[in-house]
Amino acid sequence: MNPGPLVIPTSQESLGVLISLIRAELVRGIEAEMAAKGLDLRFTQFLILKRLATLGPMTATELARSVELDGGAMTRQLDQLEGRGYLRRLPHEQDRRALRIELTESGDALWQQLTGCNERVLQAAQRSLSETESQQLHDYLGRVLHALRDKH
Repeated sequence: MNPGPLVIPTSQESLGVLISLIRAELVRGIEAEMAAKGLDLRFTQFLILKRLATLGPMTATELARSVELDGGAMTRQLDQLEGRGYLRRLPHEQDRRALRIELTESGDALWQQLTGCNERVLQAAQRSLSETESQQLHDYLGRVLHALRDKH
C-alpha cells in the first residue's frame, strides 16, 4: 500500500477524517507486518481470510458484502487466494447456483500467522491508552457504530 503524504490530524479534525486516518494507519501496519513475514498479501485479502476464519464458510456474495467489495473485485481476490491454495470454492448445499467459499488447511495455517500481525498492530495502536481508556474507546466506537446503523 502506498502510504501517500503523511497527514497529521489537528485537534479540531472532524471525526470522519480522524477515523479515516486511523484506518489507513491500521491497514499500513497490518500490511507491513505481513510483508515482514514474507507474505505477499494485501489488506483486502487479509480481511477475506479473517472473515472466513472467524465466521466460517459462506457464499462469495456474503463474503463480498462483509468486506465491502463488488462482485468483480471479489472474484479477482478469490482467484488469487485460491491459486495460492488458501481457499477453495465448493458447490453450495442448498443453492446449486451458488458456491461456498472456505479456507483450506493452508489458509487456516496462514490465518494463525496473521492473527499475530493483527494483534500486534492493534496493541501498538492502543499503547498510549490505559486498560480503562482502551475499554472506553471500544465502548465509544461501538456506540457510534450502533448509532450509524440504527435507522430509527
